[in-house]
Amino acid sequence: MKKLLSILLVLLMACSMMVGCSKEPTVVNLKVWGAQEDQEMLAGMIEEFKAANADKEWNIELGVVGEPDAAKKYLEDPEAAADVFAFANDQLRDLVNAGGLYKVTRNTENFSDIYAPGTIDAASIDGTLYAYPMTADNGYFMYYNSDFFTADDVKDFDTMLDKAAAAGKKVFMDVSNGWYIASFFLGNGGTLSIGADGKQVCDFNNDKGVEAGEAIKAITAHAGFVTGDDSILIAGIQDGSIVAGVSGTWNAESISKAWGAAYAATKLPEYTTASGKVQMGSFAGYKLVGVNSQTKAPVEAMDLAAWLTNEANQVVRFEKRALGPANVNAANSDAVKANVALAALAQQSAYAVSQKDVLGSYWTPAEAFGVAMEGKDYSKSVQEQLNDMVAQIQQ
Repeated sequence: MKKLLSILLVLLMACSMMVGCSKEPTVVNLKVWGAQEDQEMLAGMIEEFKAANADKEWNIELGVVGEPDAAKKYLEDPEAAADVFAFANDQLRDLVNAGGLYKVTRNTENFSDIYAPGTIDAASIDGTLYAYPMTADNGYFMYYNSDFFTADDVKDFDTMLDKAAAAGKKVFMDVSNGWYIASFFLGNGGTLSIGADGKQVCDFNNDKGVEAGEAIKAITAHAGFVTGDDSILIAGIQDGSIVAGVSGTWNAESISKAWGAAYAATKLPEYTTASGKVQMGSFAGYKLVGVNSQTKAPVEAMDLAAWLTNEANQVVRFEKRALGPANVNAANSDAVKANVALAALAQQSAYAVSQKDVLGSYWTPAEAFGVAMEGKDYSKSVQEQLNDMVAQIQQ
């Protein structure tokens, strides 16, 4: 009897130990960065991710860092940066060069079938994927008031300027912004590339570049032209002084409300050079979601990044923020195709160049040239000013 009791006691102790040592749920700590205007939307996506992955205990902190500032913020303190963050694809090379991004190795099945043309390349360096494509709408085109301009008018920049000036109206473009001013140079054959030394190579000061520069000089001096930032554009549209303007999808709602039934958009127009008419180019920008190379949970971070960019959540972004999907199925919906701004962006995409190979050294010199043109600073020739610009870009 004593022997039986001893055996039972041993078994009870063993069971107690098994219960006491039962495996606790894995706790995963992650930090996510997103734009201020996306916080509520991201919070909902994260809660759904937690529910779909309830086998783990998730502690996910959401911070405010917008796509334009992501690389700069990351480089300030990589260890303190988010595990998962969204960024514009022109920051990709800088982040990769700094060793900041984990190579994407999960959730990549059928990527070439899932994502729109150009988006995978926009998220890759030398064939290696470093981020998940989130949007394919970071570009610009021409908004116009169809009560003022016809569909033929907006094919030509000179026609638009002349017609606007004759009526005391304006056509808007932010020429002191390197992102927009590049459209003249890119349209006339200009290129930005990466040299063997890893520095920016720019040919905007060759003969074709000078032609583009002279055209910028003429346009900014035209009585029918006005420049400034988004606040100037929206205010001018609302008070009726601006009848067309170059911008992107983020201003679609404000412009649509102001113009009502006259709200229209199309690709950028042609402009005139000494050699003839030139179709304006543009930068094709994408927003991506990457994983910090210093994350302590790379598998879970990649799973979250993939979730935030999946088809369902790209549809959510379109429905809530009118952001253009990078996902093929989401982009091919009737609702996306019917969107005036996204349809114009699609038209312009045929003349767009990826901004992936644009380094940080480009922006300030390009802005300085634009400021000089807007300010009608002709103390130097266009050739001299472009030589100065390119020299600084290539430093």
